[in-house]
Amino acid sequence: MRRRKEYSEDVLPAEAGGWALGSLGAAANTVTVLRRAAWVLMVAGPVLAVWALVSRPAVTVSAAPVRQEQPVAGQPAGPVGFAELFVSAYLAAGQGTEDSLAPFLPNARDVSLTADPGVQRAQELAAVRVRLVSPGYWSVTVAARVVPVGKKKAEPGEVQAGPVLRYFQVPVRTGTGGALAAAALPAEVGAPVAGDAPSLAYGQVVPVRGSDPAAQTLTGFFAAYLAGSGQLDRYLSPGTAVAAVSPAPYIQVEVAQLAEVGTNDPGSADQQAAPVVDGSRRELLVDVAASDAGGQKRPLAYAITITARDGRWEIASVDGNPVLSKSQAPAEKKETSQ
Repeated sequence: MRRRKEYSEDVLPAEAGGWALGSLGAAANTVTVLRRAAWVLMVAGPVLAVWALVSRPAVTVSAAPVRQEQPVAGQPAGPVGFAELFVSAYLAAGQGTEDSLAPFLPNARDVSLTADPGVQRAQELAAVRVRLVSPGYWSVTVAARVVPVGKKKAEPGEVQAGPVLRYFQVPVRTGTGGALAAAALPAEVGAPVAGDAPSLAYGQVVPVRGSDPAAQTLTGFFAAYLAGSGQLDRYLSPGTAVAAVSPAPYIQVEVAQLAEVGTNDPGSADQQAAPVVDGSRRELLVDVAASDAGGQKRPLAYAITITARDGRWEIASVDGNPVLSKSQAPAEKKETSQ
């Protein structure tokens, strides 16, 4: 009897790498399905990501509040500015507003005011005297132009109260870390006594002579400096930096008279005849009459130093203070100007 040939079907092991697999055909089908699924995921991934971003609810973020720094009273201004601010707050304060003095007066809670608040204010404030009592302790006298506020119109025959210039003395001390504080409420005082007129080092004041070699330089300089007429640089010595007043407040300037250190007769005939020697120097006090667009004329005074170069005079400096005589040298005192 002929033996029948048997064909055995190749079968993969029952388990391979943890996966339960069947025949080779089944495995091939499985691989195909997995491959197609992977492609679907690859294509759908970006779409799903975009959809997730679009569909995600918006998150509202509250803006952080802007921090507003409050200035510390008197911190950068020194005792002078501190005293001026204190006087301003003091004049405006009244019953129920005593706390407004707390930045200046540590014991403001113990102060009781009876006047109505806001019935007056300081229109202008300026320290007119600063005296150092002891290290870290000053006495500051403040001038305040006090103006009434909200006052009804004056009745017939009644004099309307206007601004009044008053003076207040403020004790200011410095504490830990340089913080300033008032030692007490302001004390109203009388006006400071006017000082004697200082003695200047200049000689006699005389009219400006047109024949003085310096007159042309001075006239041209002040016309450019105050009235914007002409170029300022042409009148300046090399290395001198002076900026014209801008916008020009005047339309016409006249150099009226001058005085000079070392002579009572500046621009005299002897000086006119003498040649201008290069390197020569003159210190002048020049009086100027300046007229504005409204025709109002105002006197001004300038301490000017001129030097000679190339046979002509040039402006070397516009000094802030006239030259004092040697007898007027400032005495050493415990006072400062701030």
